[in-house]
Amino acid sequence: MALNNHPLARVVITGVGLTAPNANNLNDFREALLSQKSGLTEMEVRYMGKLAAGNCNFNEELYQKKKMRRRGTRAGSISIYCAHEALKNSGLSLDLLDKDRIGIYLGITEHGNVETENEIYELHQHNLDTGFWSHHHNPRTVANTPAGEVSLNLGITGPAYTIGAACAAGNIGIIHGMQMLQMGEVDLVLAGGVSECTGTFGIFAGFKSQGALGFHEDCTKACRPLDVNRNGIVVAEGGAIFVLERLADAEKRGAKIYGEIAGYHINSDAVDFVLPDTKRQIECMKAALAKAKITPEDVDIVNLHATGTKSGDENECEAVRAVFGASDNTYINCTKGFIGHAMGAAGALELAGNLPSFTDNKIHSCKIIENIDPECAMKNLVNGAPVEKEVSILLNNSFGMLGINSVLIVKKYIK
Repeated sequence: MALNNHPLARVVITGVGLTAPNANNLNDFREALLSQKSGLTEMEVRYMGKLAAGNCNFNEELYQKKKMRRRGTRAGSISIYCAHEALKNSGLSLDLLDKDRIGIYLGITEHGNVETENEIYELHQHNLDTGFWSHHHNPRTVANTPAGEVSLNLGITGPAYTIGAACAAGNIGIIHGMQMLQMGEVDLVLAGGVSECTGTFGIFAGFKSQGALGFHEDCTKACRPLDVNRNGIVVAEGGAIFVLERLADAEKRGAKIYGEIAGYHINSDAVDFVLPDTKRQIECMKAALAKAKITPEDVDIVNLHATGTKSGDENECEAVRAVFGASDNTYINCTKGFIGHAMGAAGALELAGNLPSFTDNKIHSCKIIENIDPECAMKNLVNGAPVEKEVSILLNNSFGMLGINSVLIVKKYIK
């Protein structure tokens, strides 16, 4: 692959690998979103009983030996699966690539909770005998584990690390990968976001103590973004990893191009640990539009972060109305009603779910909103059947705790 150090090199997406609570590949995920298929089920959570959750159902041993899975983590197994699927989807063969020139950049919300909680639980089952503490604990819980497990599995010797950015991390993994390609640090990138959140009772308990854990007698309705009766977040796991290349390299090999990264921005609220700030979200979207050199009217889809919490949904909707309220061209959708909140994987999965709009010219709906919150009402909110429309530009919002905001804009590739 040709090295291109030009800072404005165009970067494109040429492969997608994912696992979500309702699908294990892009085609099935897209169909699930278009047909309103939920991936939410009930699961038994330690100390808390049965709760709604979004769990993935993929073959952990498809690309990983049983012994390595026992040594590794759930987040690592998700990452390995998605990375292999992305490479396969891209048509690339690792045997023909310089593995020193491949970068792995994965966004995460947290890591190590699952392993630490499980080992403390086992410790208490054995009268605090530390002899039962796993000698795999340290490598399992270091923050770079998801990307590191992919590196070990695929033999990739370029930079491999994770980026902790709360629930903005899926977008930020992709943004960072794009920047590394533009800087000429690598020639090929595996980037996205992953989450193993359903394995830890602490996250469920934390949201419950905040009064922000979603529930419903029908678990498929437990996550209800923008609905006036919504009551919180449904914890989910999953992952989406993208193959990124400089456009010149992708064109040279005749790659299928899913889309081109057109703009992005990252900023921070600096206001509160949890509560979002509408002003900073507005600034983030406007800065991303400016970098893409487009206007709000040019954007066909805005995918909301929309977690299903009262303040989160209302603040974001206010921000989106401020930026896109005058645009008749822009349609609004959201994804978490189908799969729950996959934390570090959320933004990457939501981007993946909308990418096929460039080819099928459909905009998937939100999970049906039965009673829209008046504070969340917006023009062109897709609710019910998909909207048929030619799509050229989509904007993906992902916001996280400690006030981190990320916006990623992807456009249809046109030669």
